[in-house]
Amino acid sequence: MTDTTTHPAGPAEDTAPNFRPILHYTAKNTWLNDPNGLVWHQGVYHLFYQNNPFDNVWGNMSWGHATSTDLLHWTEHPVAIACDEEEDVFSGSIVVDHGNTSGFGTEEDPALVAIYTSAFKEGSAHQGTQAQSLAFSTDAGMTWNKYAGNPVLGRGSAHFRDPKVFRYEGPAGSCWVMVAVEAQHQQVVLYRSANLKDWEYLSTFGPANATGGEWECPDLFPLPVDGDPDSVKWVLVVNINPGAVAGGSGGQYFVGDFDGVQFTADFDSLVPADADGTTDLRHCLWLDWGRDYYAAVSFSNAPENRRIVIGWMSNWDYANQTPTGPWRSAMSLARELSLAMVGGWPQLIQKPVLPDLAESRGRVFELASAVTVEDSSHPVHSSSSGEALIIRAEFLAGTARRFGLDFRETGPAGEVTGQTTLRYDVAGGELAVDRTASGKAGFHPLFPSVESCPVTLRDGVLALEIVLDHCSVEVFAQHGESTITDLVFPAPGGRTVCLVADGGDVTLSQLSVVAIG
Repeated sequence: MTDTTTHPAGPAEDTAPNFRPILHYTAKNTWLNDPNGLVWHQGVYHLFYQNNPFDNVWGNMSWGHATSTDLLHWTEHPVAIACDEEEDVFSGSIVVDHGNTSGFGTEEDPALVAIYTSAFKEGSAHQGTQAQSLAFSTDAGMTWNKYAGNPVLGRGSAHFRDPKVFRYEGPAGSCWVMVAVEAQHQQVVLYRSANLKDWEYLSTFGPANATGGEWECPDLFPLPVDGDPDSVKWVLVVNINPGAVAGGSGGQYFVGDFDGVQFTADFDSLVPADADGTTDLRHCLWLDWGRDYYAAVSFSNAPENRRIVIGWMSNWDYANQTPTGPWRSAMSLARELSLAMVGGWPQLIQKPVLPDLAESRGRVFELASAVTVEDSSHPVHSSSSGEALIIRAEFLAGTARRFGLDFRETGPAGEVTGQTTLRYDVAGGELAVDRTASGKAGFHPLFPSVESCPVTLRDGVLALEIVLDHCSVEVFAQHGESTITDLVFPAPGGRTVCLVADGGDVTLSQLSVVAIG
């Protein structure tokens, strides 16, 4: 990370309006990174996030704020919890204190309580350390007060951060549980509290699996396996930077059990180190196999016990250099999580939250009949400049060695000015996104890249849901069994979607495209 020097605000208007997304949240004219304090309260989803109120690069960390009723249309609000001369306000979470355990609200009107990391500055009483602090809101999250007794939990550590707090009801009793990290030790540390102010150490998990960078932004939650309420497993999410499977930042997860004190990962979630001490990252469980999905955490208090997550759509390798302005960085689409048995063990299934409203305001295209190509490409849809696309496609594998889609950027005369490619390798059983030739890819040497993930055909069928926005592609394979999220900065103009087969034939049996402008 960089220093916390205050910089003047950037320009008031977009310098790259073609890159600001339609379906993804961005701040109007400032920087954002990790989502924080995701909470649903009184019918409203609150997205707080790491924000530099003064510029579009990292620094002056405070909590920005946006709200939505459908997880797709967001309203930006003033900075919620601001940095000051004592501290930067790093990542954390928010709970609805229904029992008024903290005393900040009442039984009838519970407060929202934010648990965040104070990154203490030089000259403060706790300089050089990170510790956990509280802020509270008694007006449904619109204004916040820092607790006078901060910090409420410290370890004398410079890298103790990112508390995710949830209410635990189980064999170990009823309490608040915090999962946080000792980032440079690759450890998740767990604490419990009755009142959110006084904390007792429980246990430590890690290091395990991917350990090549700092662990950050943990989350811990239960999910039924295949929807069976009598078969519940716990999922521990741990983000890592650097050292992710695609390079730089990413999010891994473990499946196991939590007894109110200790999280224990299932054997199938753990990847043993090789003889030389290295771990095969492709055997780990990843939230996303792309370059640009980081710090994902879930909403507290979500209705109907839904487990909904949002991630930061960037990578610390180049986040401060992406070619946008005055805003910089976007959030991913919200995703609903479930657990299903895949290949003999439970794994996360992720589906984008795309309310019907998204489709009702767009142009809908349906493929009239199946299309087969052999050793060639065939255009199947064209979009106008400025449109985002929601694509649902099913392929029936034939004799092709590789098949998929090209998203070609087209100029005024229909000329190809760049492209992002999506390919499935039949022999290798892998799906890949290649952005090396997509628009602006040369702004940083680590940006041009190809990302891939393992995908198994089902009866010869590959099902994909793809969301193409102005600066990103999110791919959900086999109904959410695997995902790839990448930033792309395409050349101005429209997009042509082409069906492609190499070394044989493939059939595109179903295709629908919703174009949203």
